[in-house]
Amino acid sequence: MTASAAAATAASTSAPVVRALDRAARDAAHQTQASPSASCRACGHPGTVLADRADGVVVRHGQAVAKAHADGTDPVGHRARIAMAGHPALAGILLPPLPTPPLPTAATGLRGRPVTVWPYGTPVDPENPEAAPWEAAGTLLARLHSVPLEPLSPPDGGLPAMRGPVKAALAVARMRAAGHHPAAAPVERAWRLLPAWARGEGRSPGPYALCHGDLHLGQLVRHPAPDGPWLLIDVDDLGTGDPAWDLARPAAWYAAGLLPPEAWARFLGAYRGARGPAVPASGDLWPRLDVPARALTVQGAALAIAKSVVEGRDPDGPEELMIDACARMAALATELAPGASP
Repeated sequence: MTASAAAATAASTSAPVVRALDRAARDAAHQTQASPSASCRACGHPGTVLADRADGVVVRHGQAVAKAHADGTDPVGHRARIAMAGHPALAGILLPPLPTPPLPTAATGLRGRPVTVWPYGTPVDPENPEAAPWEAAGTLLARLHSVPLEPLSPPDGGLPAMRGPVKAALAVARMRAAGHHPAAAPVERAWRLLPAWARGEGRSPGPYALCHGDLHLGQLVRHPAPDGPWLLIDVDDLGTGDPAWDLARPAAWYAAGLLPPEAWARFLGAYRGARGPAVPASGDLWPRLDVPARALTVQGAALAIAKSVVEGRDPDGPEELMIDACARMAALATELAPGASP
């Protein structure tokens, strides 16, 4: 299937989901109105699709956003994550959800996919890298990692595990499914050199903290919009795990040459200044970040290869940097991964 045909198929498949989410976001945006649907017809805020991917469809209506989570989402873990997002202990760190109206799933094409509704927040401006909120990201992560776990535990079971390593494994599986690519070999070697827990095959050795699981600048918004304080969003991967994982993507980008040293210093300085527990307060931090950063490097390279194969193109400049980093990791495996599984 060509990229254009795949896009057309995805669009036709997601159309009923988009309509259901537009209804949910519309009702939430007008929940204080006596007749939400009637008021919406004249409110001047048409629904806007913010994301339409297999791992999530997001539609905005006015000051509310509705999200259909990935098909196959674990319902128990999902409920625990949404509850944590609204927990008082995480106020000012995570964006809290809004009440989700009931949806006729059989009629909308959702097929059991969980739906949540959230306040709209102003995202990071990708066209203004100088204003990227690296300090806010570092401070919010430090605060998240410092929240005591016990009060957050749901009464019907323990907290879910952070899904970062699972997402890395899914990226490698996606690369393999895309078909042959000559750059895949060093990525595979770098992947095999990681310990099992970093490949999603077991629990990390600790220490444990509450982790976001998928930290990047797209996971921050200002709320209330347009210029409220920065908050973290997207709790699909939230859970307990090694907090170093949340620092690993910026660390991987810095090591590969994608993140300028000054941005890395701003992020790390804010995290350490807020007493984040993932790394020492001073001195060498790479013994803590090495394995997660290598895992996120493999994840980025695997996704780059998968996308380039499906789209019938060569990897672009940033993608090549991640692939090249995997080649260096594989070549220096003895030095960089002592004791790793071959």
